[in-house]
Amino acid sequence: MTSYYLKRILAEELARIVPGDAGKRRTKFDYVLPGFGERIHSSGRKSYVLQRTMGGKQRLITIGDAAILTERIAKDVARRLILRIELGQNPADKKQRGKKTPTYASFLRHYWEVAAPTWKPSTVEIHDIYRRTHLEHAFAGKFIDEIGHADAVRWHATLSRSAGPGAANRALEILKAMFAKAEAWGYLPEHSNPFRGVKRNKGRKIERFLSQAEMARLGAALARHRAAKPNEVAVVSLLALTGCRRGEILNLTWGEVQGRKLKLTDSKTGPRIVWLGQKAREVLDGFPRAKKHERVFRFDMLPISAIEGFWRMLRVEAGIEDVRLHDLRHNYASLAARSSETLPMIGNLLGHRHVRTTARYSHLDDASILTASVVIGAEIERCARR
Repeated sequence: MTSYYLKRILAEELARIVPGDAGKRRTKFDYVLPGFGERIHSSGRKSYVLQRTMGGKQRLITIGDAAILTERIAKDVARRLILRIELGQNPADKKQRGKKTPTYASFLRHYWEVAAPTWKPSTVEIHDIYRRTHLEHAFAGKFIDEIGHADAVRWHATLSRSAGPGAANRALEILKAMFAKAEAWGYLPEHSNPFRGVKRNKGRKIERFLSQAEMARLGAALARHRAAKPNEVAVVSLLALTGCRRGEILNLTWGEVQGRKLKLTDSKTGPRIVWLGQKAREVLDGFPRAKKHERVFRFDMLPISAIEGFWRMLRVEAGIEDVRLHDLRHNYASLAARSSETLPMIGNLLGHRHVRTTARYSHLDDASILTASVVIGAEIERCARR
């Protein structure tokens, strides 16, 4: 008889109802990984278990809920437990530890419940996307104190390749803050945050500004789509005309539209006022006014997804493929600088909290500086001839 059939017979024997559980629950054991099984409770809930002999007695160790763990992850955990048992360790010690040290998945849920109510609505919206796409399954099956610095570095590098450097950096900041709370709440010892010290991906240093010809092509492309996609066209137009951040326009409510100004309550740097030029006001006047709490621009899908998809199509059509949506903000600032506006004024227009943030645009006023230097030089030369 082959070893395969021996294992199959063994599995069938082990699959019998566990003593003491008749009528309540049963366990189906795997015939490839001895002792590993799936426990089916009377309620229908399923969990993964491992049956091994420890200290001369049969013990059944619960690995985790089958609704949370995949079979592959559960088997990986089971193999590690088998190794510990063979080395003379008692997995019950880890189980005891687990009562006070949460798993990554459970702590992520707990952190969200506590922290999310303190975030701005726009932050909640963005963070929820990152949680679903990048965070929920990042360290499945691990306790938070099992995640080391090397794990964090590998995770960040992998995410950088799959989702892009910017997304990886944003996800990194979320987990860094989450594990800082794990320290503050006593789940982890001080200075043990594995995400502290992980190097962020370098951002793009050069701001992209549009030429007059590029702005003309962008304007023509927007005009062609105004009837079919009024919301998308209006959002991009306002970003170009006001220098606002994407979230400030996407989350704009009618209560914040007050005559010739936007009185933003959910800005990155806190409440601020954005003054509207005639063209920007005309964009808003093209929409029927609704209740104060309602958003000005409503989409059938996530607003961020809608506007990003539209922008990718639009920039190809306008021949500005290397321009990011955020570059419209930089372009607005560059036009202000070239109009000889002062740095404090540009900072006020953009809603900057610190002057050093605005300093990146100082070189754009070179023309007016050159003119001033010529005038000063001529005056000095005239005085010297006297």
